Order: sequence, then C-alpha cells, then structure tokens
Amino acid sequence: MHYRVVKYLNNPILERPSDPVTEFDTPQLHQFVADMFETMYASHGVGLAAPQVDVSKRLTVIDITGGEEGHEPQQVVLINPEVISKEGRQTGEEGCLSIPGFREPVTRAKKATVRAQNVKGEWFEITGEDLLARAMLHEIDHLNGVLFLAHLSSLKRDLIKRKIKKLIKAGEWE
Repeated sequence: MHYRVVKYLNNPILERPSDPVTEFDTPQLHQFVADMFETMYASHGVGLAAPQVDVSKRLTVIDITGGEEGHEPQQVVLINPEVISKEGRQTGEEGCLSIPGFREPVTRAKKATVRAQNVKGEWFEITGEDLLARAMLHEIDHLNGVLFLAHLSSLKRDLIKRKIKKLIKAGEWE
C-alpha cells in the first residue's frame, strides 16, 4: 500500500516526538515496513519516517540507493533508534519528502552509530558514514519532531516558511 506523505505546515505530527514501538514481529508491523519502503521508493526518497505518513511511531526506513535500478537494495529498518555516537562533520544538500521542492546545505556528522530494534524487537547497532550517516540522523530527527529546517539559519528557515505559506494560499501545497 502506498501512503500519502504528510507535508510540512499541514500537519503538526511532523513537529512532535513520536511514540515508541512496543509490539514487534506482528503481520501489521511487517506490512507497515513494506508499505513504508514502497512509499519511499515511489516518492524517490532515501529515507522515510513514520510521522511522514501520519503515524506517530519511532520507526524509519532507509535505503541510500533510493531503489534505483542496477543497485542492490540496502534496506535499513530502525525502530526506537538512539544515536550512540557521532564523529566528524560533513555539509551536503538535504531535502525532505515532507518539504518537496526545497533543498539546502546542512551540516551533520560524517559518521554516526545508532542503536535500534529490528522488526522482531532485537537490538542492534549500525554505523554509517557519509550519506547513510546523513540519512539516519535526518530520519531520527523526524522521530524527535525536528525537521531539517531546524539546521538552517533563522533567515533561511523563515524564507522557506514564507514561500510554503504562499504555496498553501495559492492551493499548490496540499
């Protein structure tokens, strides 16, 4: 099933911390994860957090290949993730499926280690560098109610908000 991605300023779920996942290894959870990947690929993203499909749960899916043909999928599912460590710095352009059409340079850690649970509820650690580190940190921000706009200057953030409000007023942002 393909979900509709929630857009910024249209739903407060994007700016609230999500609730922990407490039930694991259920058919519903497995289906939700599969549907999240389907939605992410259809939207041409490399990550998608549950709040972005209007579900307030600490769950995110990531595949830095974006599901492109010719690339072996690298699917990562993070449930109830916690950032354990961050190293270095990298600045790169980021966008967000909930804020389509806007991309800005964001500085994040170059390397990140995350502790999370899988769909069976088992804890594991994953370390990512470069794009994987960026994607994990971006998606975990979503689970904490933080958008990539928070990493921009207040001037840049306000400019984007004003542009989005104009799009809403014109009926071009649903």
